[in-house]
Amino acid sequence: MSRIVKDKVILGIDPGTNLMGYGVLHIVDSKPKVEAVGVIDLRKYANHYLKLAHIHERVSGIIQSYLPDELAIEAPFFGKNVQSMLKLGRAQGVAMTAALERDIPITEYAPLKIKMAITGNGQASKEQVADMLKRILKLDSDMTGPFLDATDALAAAYCHYLQTDRPVATKAYSSWKDFINKNPGKVIK
Repeated sequence: MSRIVKDKVILGIDPGTNLMGYGVLHIVDSKPKVEAVGVIDLRKYANHYLKLAHIHERVSGIIQSYLPDELAIEAPFFGKNVQSMLKLGRAQGVAMTAALERDIPITEYAPLKIKMAITGNGQASKEQVADMLKRILKLDSDMTGPFLDATDALAAAYCHYLQTDRPVATKAYSSWKDFINKNPGKVIK
């Protein structure tokens, strides 16, 4: 039995207080296709609360445009600056609220897990993640733009696709002997 869904849309978000990346993957017959990728530019807002309002407005608009079935969002990493982390957490919370208002399930991924899923290396650079995504998803360089926040968001969506769209093994075996014992009619002795 498989958990593979034939058609779904995943919105990926890379939270930020200056630039917030987003990426939309449409999964059709278990094949991912990029629908949109970009950034929400928050640098022109001096007031943090205005940034939060703009995040909510833009993420709600993206949700309305692409109707995602699921949201994959990068979890904030623990840094030294507590104030920056607090602001980042607020930005993430506002993006999550926009999804929750539409009953969209949310899955949070650590940056290490996303990098590992895309490149096989949890310590990969943003550039390495972007390059690998361009290869895997056959993206043109002009599609992703100059900001790596956009490809980080797409990486969250792709990581979610990899985590959720794999066939589920119906039986697990600890050894060949275990396989033989559980499948007596399939084994020739």
